[in-house]
Amino acid sequence: MRRSSLPRYAALIAVVMLGGCAAPPSPPVPPPGLDAEVQRLMSAAHVPGLALALIQDGKVTYTHAYGYANVDQQHPLRTDTVMYAASLTKAVFAYTVMQLVDEGVLTLDAPLPALLKKPLPDYPKFADLKDDPRWRLLTPRMLLTHTSGLLNWRYINENNKLDFKYPPGSRYVYSGEGLNILQIVVEERTGTPLETLMQQRVFDRFGMRDTSMVWRDSWAGRETTHYGKDGSVIPHKRRSDARAAGSMDTTIRDYAAFMAGVLRGEGLSAAAYREMLSPQMAIVSVQQFPSHWPGDTDLWRGSGLSIGIGWPLYNSPLGPAFFKEGADDGTNNIALGFRQSRNGIVMLSNSSNANNMFFPAIEYVYGKTCLPWFWMNYIPYDRPDLMGLQARERPELSPGCR
Repeated sequence: MRRSSLPRYAALIAVVMLGGCAAPPSPPVPPPGLDAEVQRLMSAAHVPGLALALIQDGKVTYTHAYGYANVDQQHPLRTDTVMYAASLTKAVFAYTVMQLVDEGVLTLDAPLPALLKKPLPDYPKFADLKDDPRWRLLTPRMLLTHTSGLLNWRYINENNKLDFKYPPGSRYVYSGEGLNILQIVVEERTGTPLETLMQQRVFDRFGMRDTSMVWRDSWAGRETTHYGKDGSVIPHKRRSDARAAGSMDTTIRDYAAFMAGVLRGEGLSAAAYREMLSPQMAIVSVQQFPSHWPGDTDLWRGSGLSIGIGWPLYNSPLGPAFFKEGADDGTNNIALGFRQSRNGIVMLSNSSNANNMFFPAIEYVYGKTCLPWFWMNYIPYDRPDLMGLQARERPELSPGCR
């Protein structure tokens, strides 16, 4: 760790822990020197390519791409480079579902037996649950808020079987499996494949011309190459099956247009918008992954870290904030919005290392945000000593707006 970084993070932790996150004035967009700072952070964190967008008062005001889409071929990353959204897909899916709720197609608290054409275990992908009647308790609200009790992916278990880790509705446990269950409900209730539904309801609405739930052959040559933590090359996957949990490809221009639309509340009634961004359950896990591990913490109570419908929420010095991350091998993304100002930031990367630069980049743009970076595993590149679950033993290093 560089000595020069100690005062910066020590001051941040002290301010947060003492409740001193006073609201700063709105920063200029973009702030002076942003491009140079992003490039410095990319170099320090070993990130080959990153695309960034800033939103002010619900409008995209700045987009820029840095570094390379392909390092070996020296292809620059561009604002129209096709990038993998990963779990940013989940937020777009949640927005789609809330439109259906608005229209009465779905009810958030209806149990699965009332929504599906047949019992959930009769669908081959979910046959593992045939001897556990708790699937009958699941609702769209639970599936969208990751409170179903199902773990993220069944392959995490040694036997590769899907099971409940907690009773439905009792705890936040991040679950891609849950989103894929809700996809079945949505497709059956609308009679429309998910890729078509999201194209019609979201991508077309916000002019997202280079966004799709499945790969398009017309993108060939425009996609980014991905890079692991050690710099290893990971080819861009050309996904042919739409998955609500994360199959979407997009560009920084497109996802910024969506995020701006969310900040405006466009496409939803006022009631549905409030519901989507209202706390549904407090988050008590030390870190987001693995959120199915037992044990609770009150580290995040002061910041109000909770789950909304499709979006984690917290109370920032800039007012109520919501965010969504997306990660996979060779991919790290973040979308963060502030409701009162309707300001936000989106960053898409082609690197497994980008999470280590997101927090300092966000602080450069907005000043103190009290982002729950330890919970998000956004450990700054110059604080490797905070990797892991040290918050259990060193809570003074785990910031939250207390």
